[in-house]
Amino acid sequence: MKQRKVNCPQCGKTAILDSTNRFRPFCSERCKTNDLAQWATESYRIPETDQTDLDQEKEQ
Repeated sequence: MKQRKVNCPQCGKTAILDSTNRFRPFCSERCKTNDLAQWATESYRIPETDQTDLDQEKEQ
């Protein structure tokens, strides 16, 4: 069976995406921990759409 490989979301290194990699989709515990820390410090944010932008789209 061929193992599926993906790029680590933190560092870009190749990571194996199956149950043998306990850190999946990350390549290591360090990358997994760094990602968690970014969530905890609210470094990741979903951009807010301005209401005037929505109103302009409806008019078109």
